Amino acid sequence: MSPVSSLPLLLAAATPSPPPSETTTTPAVPSLEDAQESATNAASWVEENWSTWLAIGLRVLLIVVIAAVLRVVVRRAITKLIDRMNRSVPGVEGTTPTLGGLLVNVERRRQRSQAIGSVLRSVASFLILGTAALMILGTFEINLAPLLASAGVAGVAIGFGARNLVTDFLSGVFMILEDQYGVGDTVDAGVASGEVIEVGLRVTKLRGDNGEIWYVRNGEVKRIGNLSQGWATAGVDVTVRYDEDLDKVRRTLTEVGEAMSKEEPWNELLWGPIEVLGLDDVLLDSMVVRVSAKTMPGKALTVERELRWRIKKAFDAADIRIVGGVPATAPDATDDPTAAVAAPSVYANTASPQSERATPIAPATK
Repeated sequence: MSPVSSLPLLLAAATPSPPPSETTTTPAVPSLEDAQESATNAASWVEENWSTWLAIGLRVLLIVVIAAVLRVVVRRAITKLIDRMNRSVPGVEGTTPTLGGLLVNVERRRQRSQAIGSVLRSVASFLILGTAALMILGTFEINLAPLLASAGVAGVAIGFGARNLVTDFLSGVFMILEDQYGVGDTVDAGVASGEVIEVGLRVTKLRGDNGEIWYVRNGEVKRIGNLSQGWATAGVDVTVRYDEDLDKVRRTLTEVGEAMSKEEPWNELLWGPIEVLGLDDVLLDSMVVRVSAKTMPGKALTVERELRWRIKKAFDAADIRIVGGVPATAPDATDDPTAAVAAPSVYANTASPQSERATPIAPATK
């Protein structure tokens, strides 16, 4: 080897090499063959799985379409059903009003139908959409067991924490579905009583006799006394002297009832004839005669007041005396008005036994 040819080798040996940390690596540039191989693999994967993904997509689309159409159809059917329930029932001339007719006013039917429709639509939407979501997740081969278990545990926890709310809601739903009471009814709910002004799924609003508004939770109501359904009973007890003629008393009461039944507006409030039931009680110095009649719900007190008014006037005209209570006696003018008044203290009266006993004993005289 000649020195000239060996010179580059010597220069290379004499040049110091950089430390290992300072060496730079140039990223490998993919070659054309690698890119072609990757494209070929992707194309083959798409070719192998496109039918599966297309089937999954079509299945999901079908589930969504069916769920949407079914939801619309069910909601429309519920709306038509509620509208049919909300229609007022025409009354037949000459018949007695029923609960489905005059007793159920427009506001009561409207609120009841709205509440029932809202509950039914919400339940239908939840069931349809929830079932569709689970079917879509099952289409992607997702294990639904942990999801359902978690949902069950969460539902139990929420139900336990909000049990009062759930109780109020369920009680309100059944009260509305069973039509236990409605707007305009006078009810006795135990915890409060009054006229129903609003019926909700959780709270019922009552207006009391003094104008106050009671908010009663539906879950707290254990019993309901509805005074506005069916008919009411107006009863009046008339107390007369023991020596009165019973036939005359009965005849007078019958005439009062017949006259009242023919006059307006009592002929509409009375749903039956005013009947004299007979003697309700016999005492040493008086007799109690019972009078009763069926009335429109909520109008019994009004009929009773008018009936007492007419009986008093009729008895005065027939010279029949109504007795009751302790008769008042006028004081005698000759009596001393201060005779019955006790002294402020027994010791203030010098003639009282206490004062005489407290008086010192006088010494004996010789």
